[in-house]
Amino acid sequence: MSEALLVVRNVVAAYGSIVALKGVDLEVHEGEIVAMIGSNGAGKSTLMMSICGMPQPREGSIMFAGHEISRLPTHEIIGLGIGQAPEGRRIFSRMTVLENLKMGSAANPKADFERDLARVFKLFPRLEERRDQRGGTLSGGEQQMLAIGRALMMRPRLLMLDEPSLGLAPLLVRQIFDTIRTLNREDGLTVFLVEQDANHALRLAHRAYVMVTGKITLSGTGAELLARDEVRAAYLQGGAH
Repeated sequence: MSEALLVVRNVVAAYGSIVALKGVDLEVHEGEIVAMIGSNGAGKSTLMMSICGMPQPREGSIMFAGHEISRLPTHEIIGLGIGQAPEGRRIFSRMTVLENLKMGSAANPKADFERDLARVFKLFPRLEERRDQRGGTLSGGEQQMLAIGRALMMRPRLLMLDEPSLGLAPLLVRQIFDTIRTLNREDGLTVFLVEQDANHALRLAHRAYVMVTGKITLSGTGAELLARDEVRAAYLQGGAH
C-alpha cells in the first residue's frame, strides 16, 4: 500500500465539556479516496475541523506528510497542502465566482492561477458561465462546485470534503461524485470525504470508516462495508439515492 499521507492516532476533541471525538484512529494513504460515514452528530465534521486545527485535539496525534500538525495554527496546516470544502459550503457570498477562486489560489504561492482556473472550469463548466456572478446568488449545487473549486485552486495534496452532497438533487450529487472520481483517477488526488449519503460514498471510496458517537466502529474497503448487514440496516435502508 502507498505511504500514509494523513495519520490520526487516538484523537480526543471537545467543545467545552462535550467530548465529540473519543480516541479516533484512521489513515489516508497517498492516492486514495477514503470516506467516513455516520449519522448526523456522530463527530464526523468535528474530526475534519480538528485536522484543520479548529478545535485542536485535547489528546492524540495528527500527522500530515510527516509533520505533526495537531498543535499548528490553521493557516500553517493549510499551507502544508490540505484543501477543504467545509460543510455548508461557506463560500464568500459577496464575492464573485472568480474572486472566490482567487482566494483559493492565494493560499498557495506555488499556484499557477490561469492554469488552475482552466482546470476548475473544465471540471465545472457552470462556474465559467457564472464567473462574474456573486457567490451568494448561485444555486446550492453551484455553490458546492465553487467550494470544491476554491479548494482545488490551492493545489492541495489532500482534498477534504465535508458533506458535499448535502441538500443537492440526485443528479447534482452524481455529478459531484463523478468529479471527485475524475480528480482521483486523472490527477492522483488524495481525497478524504465525510458524507451522510453512505451509498454514494462507499461506492466511490477505496476504503471507509464508520463513526458512531465519536468513535470508529467499523473500517474496510468501500465494497466490504457496503456488503455488511449492519451498515445496510443503519445507513442504506430506504435512504439510498
